[in-house]
Amino acid sequence: MTASSSLPLVARVVEVVRENARICTLVLDRHLAAEPGQFVMAWLPGVDERPFSLARARPVTLTVASVGPLSTAVNALRPGDQLWIRGPLGRPFALPEPGVHGAGRLLLAAGGYGVAPMHFLAERALEQGWHVDAVIGARTAEDLIFRDRFAALGIDVRVTTDDGSLGQAGLATDAVRDLLERGDYRALYACGPEAMLEALERLSTTCKLPAQLSYEGTMRCGFGVCGTCARRGWLVCRDGPVKDVGWT
Repeated sequence: MTASSSLPLVARVVEVVRENARICTLVLDRHLAAEPGQFVMAWLPGVDERPFSLARARPVTLTVASVGPLSTAVNALRPGDQLWIRGPLGRPFALPEPGVHGAGRLLLAAGGYGVAPMHFLAERALEQGWHVDAVIGARTAEDLIFRDRFAALGIDVRVTTDDGSLGQAGLATDAVRDLLERGDYRALYACGPEAMLEALERLSTTCKLPAQLSYEGTMRCGFGVCGTCARRGWLVCRDGPVKDVGWT
């Protein structure tokens, strides 16, 4: 963390995209030197400060679900309104070194609004010559977002919904397991609910496939002082949010 990343910067909203009834994507007038997997702390005076993964860094783009007072207030912002951001913070994803035969295949899995940082990673991986497959999971068809954005990148997207209202019925982890049995992947990346990530951690260990998993736990300070995000001796904001599994 640099001195500048610890200080809040005022930004203005330049665009708001309504993803569904409770999720918006906000484009701000700030640019950050950030990598996929990193996050910013967003602050509205008199409301609260909370972490949000970067959906893009240039310009700063945040995909926010209304789940509490701050996220609801952020989703009510309109072009021209101000939002203070602090960052970039956290440990980002890392892409493997290309093999002797060049870059291979990567599998990206996203649950819920974890699709936003995974789309950022997909863009970066494609720029470096990787072939990318993706699994996007949601509870229902109405909850699914970013499918068209992944498809626009030329990525083969497997969709799952818990209730079977769109794509494959069941969990994203089921689709990941199916793809791992069929494909030859260099690494697995994921962001989503903790139960999903824990299942993928076990799966990657069983398959002996290196994985990087982004845990988006509750964070308060953003740089490892308060201890709010402690997870089994691991501070999500300082040591993560990206966790290595079998990574060398």
